[in-house]
Amino acid sequence: MSEDEIRRKAYELGFKYEAEYGGCCQSTIAAIQDTLGLRNDDVFKSGTGFGGGIGLVGKGVCGSLIGGAMMIGYMFGRDRSNFADPQRTRFLVYRLVERLYDKFVKEYGSAYCYDIQFKIFGGVAYDLRTEKGLRLFLENGGHRDKCPHVVGKGAQWAVEIILDEMERRKKQTS
Repeated sequence: MSEDEIRRKAYELGFKYEAEYGGCCQSTIAAIQDTLGLRNDDVFKSGTGFGGGIGLVGKGVCGSLIGGAMMIGYMFGRDRSNFADPQRTRFLVYRLVERLYDKFVKEYGSAYCYDIQFKIFGGVAYDLRTEKGLRLFLENGGHRDKCPHVVGKGAQWAVEIILDEMERRKKQTS
């Protein structure tokens, strides 16, 4: 599969999973895992609380960004056995996640759920913890096309960053 096909697959799976199941963080994780053949149910499960800007409060970082960051950490982060991290592995991950963060800010003007909602819904953000807020979110395409597109982009960007880092490491060892 070409890199373009891999990126397209990540986008399509992210879009599909968020539209079908909701949960921007877990949908992003699943799309990345399925695109790259990296299934890990513990990582997927740990993303449960990060929907709607963490616990649906909307004031946190976008769940898709969190899911992408989790998968970048899964791929390149420090292990518990290397907690002291004398190689400073965590700083590489910080740099990679910063790249993902920057993509969200460039595209949406922010990395925060409410701000992204405000942009994609044309000047409104919804309180997903209320019945009315959730109803309006859904009626206005929240899981039809709005958030699925954000998740698709987030999964695609994270996969691009992961592939770039894998290529960089490959060149170092060659």
